[in-house]
Amino acid sequence: QVQLVESGGGLVQAGGSLRLSCAVPRIIFSNSQSMSWFRQSPGKRRELVAQITRDPPPTYAESVKGRFTISRDVAADTFYLQMNSLKPEDTAVYSCTVQRLGVDYWGQGTQVTVSS
Repeated sequence: QVQLVESGGGLVQAGGSLRLSCAVPRIIFSNSQSMSWFRQSPGKRRELVAQITRDPPPTYAESVKGRFTISRDVAADTFYLQMNSLKPEDTAVYSCTVQRLGVDYWGQGTQVTVSS
């Protein structure tokens, strides 16, 4: 089973920054339709945080606009979520996903905790 590999989560104080990475197998990366970051915290529904497709610009949840940036590095087969000005309400498990030819591939999830 193909799985994406995430890294970069952790504990940070409010106002700080983190960058999440999602490494994607090349065959999936090169023909993907979209790359996305989701998050879920206890008792809440999973939320689409940011998405990048073949047609720019990227899209963002209203709650993270101006603070988070999604990007990709074609040479490294990796995409990222740069998170700045973090707030306690950003605390969640963040998961990356890639859609390719109608199939969704997921990472294992990484915990982001923002302390006040």
